[in-house]
Amino acid sequence: MDSKARTSADGLEVNRRDFLKVCTMAAAAVGLPASAAEKMAQRAALPKKPSVVWLQFQECTGCTETLLRTGYPTAAELILDLVSLDYSETLMAAAGHQAEAALREAMKENAGKYVCVVEGAIPTKDGGIYCKVGDRTALDIVKEVAGQAGAVIAIGSCASWGGIPSADPNPTGAVGVKDVIQGKPLVTIPGCPANPYNLLGTVLQFATFGTLPALDEKLRPKFAYGRVIHDDCPRRPHFDAGRFCTRYGDEGSRQGWCLYKLGCKGPRTHANCSLLHYGDVIGAWPIGIGAQCFGCTEKELAFRVPLFQTVEPEHLSPPGLYPPVSTPRGEVSPWATGLAGVAVGALAGAGWTVSKTLGREKGQDEAEGEKKE
Repeated sequence: MDSKARTSADGLEVNRRDFLKVCTMAAAAVGLPASAAEKMAQRAALPKKPSVVWLQFQECTGCTETLLRTGYPTAAELILDLVSLDYSETLMAAAGHQAEAALREAMKENAGKYVCVVEGAIPTKDGGIYCKVGDRTALDIVKEVAGQAGAVIAIGSCASWGGIPSADPNPTGAVGVKDVIQGKPLVTIPGCPANPYNLLGTVLQFATFGTLPALDEKLRPKFAYGRVIHDDCPRRPHFDAGRFCTRYGDEGSRQGWCLYKLGCKGPRTHANCSLLHYGDVIGAWPIGIGAQCFGCTEKELAFRVPLFQTVEPEHLSPPGLYPPVSTPRGEVSPWATGLAGVAVGALAGAGWTVSKTLGREKGQDEAEGEKKE
């Protein structure tokens, strides 16, 4: 890259310092170290940028749409400055035979090196005839394209484990990528839709360092799925204090109380939604707008467990020191702040207290049910 200027995503000339700012924001947004910015700039200066091939099958394009709404970096900066998006049915200008030719060319020129991103479930019943692109089944395409990739990323719950298309009775035999592709470095980024920054973090790490992030047993990046939503939920203090909404629009709802009794699946859902909101808008996530989490990242919960059915928390860890619950005007008094500091030791046992409370309530409900029978 020229030390003085380069062409930006919008065609304007920008200097190296401005471009480094873009790289720095990109690294910071996805949790990469500051040193990654310089490496990204070096990679972007190479004649050939990391190639990305994006496949779409049984999906709603929601994951692509969320990517288009990222701000740090923008989709244009990611695609034109940091990577080379060589095939995407939604974003590419080519169509038909031209699009298929672009896919074949990208695979040939970058064999064993490109990143294959898969969006959408893959139908397997009856030979996979329920989803075709260019008169080829999704099953055949993903086996060929992902089979020659350097790394495979399944974005969204549909590609990760089947998502909505795999809901019972699953008439098309829809499955996730990991049920079709073996023997390849594979990352799953579930969510409906997936948070785009979780994808950016994975792609940029691979493009910059040639490595993938640490993964859990379900092949999800630990930096994004290492904790359950409940651990970092802003409504957690209400859970620990036993303040629950019991119906939409009640007094608890107006005061932002915990949604657990409305069926919130946050205590069993591994994701970072409570920390990294959507569209770069604070509060833009289900619980942030007053709706319960329905567990979209978890195959055992999403589209299988009824919305209003409660689930047993995966664990009840001590809440530690959380910000005090704010007053209706959004102000916290000095007295409340001091009290919060004094109460840290007592809060360590809140998880145990809540578990006992919920257990008693569950037992009472079961007893009442037996009496009615």
